[in-house]
Amino acid sequence: QVQLVESGGGSVQAGGSLRLSCAASGRMSRVRLTGWFRQAPGKEREGVVSITSGGTTYYADSVKGRFTISRDTAKNTLWLQMNGLKPDDSGMYYCAATNRYTCTWYDAADYNYWGQGTQVTVTS
Repeated sequence: QVQLVESGGGSVQAGGSLRLSCAASGRMSRVRLTGWFRQAPGKEREGVVSITSGGTTYYADSVKGRFTISRDTAKNTLWLQMNGLKPDDSGMYYCAATNRYTCTWYDAADYNYWGQGTQVTVTS
């Protein structure tokens, strides 16, 4: 089992920045992919960015150049640096992880561990 706890959400004006953190614990050695998803009211959960155990990153087109994923494997911590925030970036942000061998990084159904989420609100 893997436990994920997010922090760092909040409210910010458009153009501002936030840094989300995800503290992981449990059997992280089997995790193959970790990442961030977001969900706005009335919309499906969407993949924002993910990183493989080997360090390969995948970004949604909508956040490329603005968001950066990073991690400290020794501390089992994942971060999401969000710059140039837009109102469309608002939503609940979830940290997710999967130990599945076959998965699509942006498909929420392929992740089997989830945090409780942290709210990000971007005002215009």
